[in-house]
Amino acid sequence: MVKTTKMLQEELASYGDPANKIARLARAGELVPVVRGLYETDPATSPWVLAGCIYGPSYVSFDAALAYHGLIPEGVRSITSATFEKRKSKAYDTPFGAFLYRDVPSRAFPHGLVVAEEGGRPFRIACAEKALCDKLYDLHPVSSRRELARLLAEDLRIEAATLAQLDDEYVDFLADQYQSRNVRLFAALLERGLPYE
Repeated sequence: MVKTTKMLQEELASYGDPANKIARLARAGELVPVVRGLYETDPATSPWVLAGCIYGPSYVSFDAALAYHGLIPEGVRSITSATFEKRKSKAYDTPFGAFLYRDVPSRAFPHGLVVAEEGGRPFRIACAEKALCDKLYDLHPVSSRRELARLLAEDLRIEAATLAQLDDEYVDFLADQYQSRNVRLFAALLERGLPYE
């Protein structure tokens, strides 16, 4: 279970020095320091669950969510989450892994989120369409649908059959929220069904 320093101080208020007790519990392995002011009671906790607790509001997205949904063949070494109006990226290296945070447009942020579960604990993650839109928003703009198709096939290694399963109407809705050339081209690509070449 995730606990803040304040929560632990309240729980341990009967001790003469709660801060010292927290330090002893951490040394004994009963509390795992995640980032400053945040502890986890279970060292086997999935990093997916911790991503939204470390920095927020946020949800798991980008390559992490693409891999989670099976859109890209590679596994990921870090969990990247989306934030909004933070104005700069954040990175945290923790005992549970590396966590990265990047902004997406405020209008796009609340759409396309689902609640998943790891080890009986919930976490927020972008649906497949939203994760891909977040990723495309974060990339350098391309000039055409053909160039975008090449990027999807060669750089991201997403198969055309996988793309065909995405909800093109929902991507079209999301494109209005991002106001991004890449996301608009992606919506047009899905709508027109331009094959990979």
